[in-house]
Amino acid sequence: MLFVGEYKHTLDAKNRIFIPAKYRDALGEAFYITRKMNKACLAIYTEEAMEEIGEKVNQIPDSYAAEIKEFLFSKCVIVSSDSNGRIVIPPELLRHAGIEKNAVIIGAGNHLQIWSDVAWAEEEANRDMTLLRSKLASIGL
Repeated sequence: MLFVGEYKHTLDAKNRIFIPAKYRDALGEAFYITRKMNKACLAIYTEEAMEEIGEKVNQIPDSYAAEIKEFLFSKCVIVSSDSNGRIVIPPELLRHAGIEKNAVIIGAGNHLQIWSDVAWAEEEANRDMTLLRSKLASIGL
């Protein structure tokens, strides 16, 4: 599935957030949440996608990739949604993304991202459209 769209949600007192049904169906019974390497947000991957990432990273020598592995996998958690479609996000992941109460879940192609509402608004407002158009043109889009 191609993950698309944007959904605003609020964390409850137990650090639970609602995952939209169409995403839950595609994510499967259990899925992974980890820190996004190049952004102050969280990434949600299906088991299959996370295994592919793990295989790629594990092919790189530790002398080069040890820090990547530590960052990507040390705080990574496997989660399942409850009967109400919510997942619990550990506090250390929430801190990484700066999520305190209001969050935005966005589709990012092969994965989902969870942003604080403030950080997502800033990301959108500061997007360099000239650079983005240039990148798109360079890949024929």
